[in-house]
Amino acid sequence: MPTKLILIRHGETTWNSKRRYCGFADVPLSNKGKCQAKKLAGRLKFEKIHKIYSSDRRRALQTAKIIFKGYEIEKIPELQEINFGCFEGLTHRQILKKYPEIYKKWLNDPYKTVIPSGEKLADFKKRITRIFKKIVSLNPGKTTAIVSHGGAISIFITGILKNRNFWKYIPASTSITVVEYKKGKPNIAVLNDASHLKKKLWAELLSF
Repeated sequence: MPTKLILIRHGETTWNSKRRYCGFADVPLSNKGKCQAKKLAGRLKFEKIHKIYSSDRRRALQTAKIIFKGYEIEKIPELQEINFGCFEGLTHRQILKKYPEIYKKWLNDPYKTVIPSGEKLADFKKRITRIFKKIVSLNPGKTTAIVSHGGAISIFITGILKNRNFWKYIPASTSITVVEYKKGKPNIAVLNDASHLKKKLWAELLSF
């Protein structure tokens, strides 16, 4: 049996909806984010999952607890999002106004540019790659769910693809990406699938 990772980005937060940079900041899910997680719970309820890991940020833990209600969830700080430093909590426009030069350089080449007080993208990649490899090694032949962040999932996927386009692979809120390992080699079976979000919950239907 292949070792399978189901990578889940947390649900939407108010910072996400306002397009504020959110890395190490510990913000909770919005009501929309909770609804997204409930939809994914419905999709995964018949999936046999042996182990569940989550970033220790509230938005990830809340998502994990909604999707996998009643299951044991192991918190792993190393699954946190990249630290955006002085960009944390600011919108695109606000950063352009306060830090125009460094921001433009960072958007153009995040590997060569370091955000003041932030985390180097290369260091972030090492952190995420290391913890994902550890999870794979601890769960051979099993299906594991990992609830993490957009940047964390993207940096892992770009590593598999040997692609440096960090922005291209940022997944949607509560989307799933599935990576299967056969003979130690990873294969991306599903990428950024959020089709479950198109389904209406009864709570949504009754609100009209």
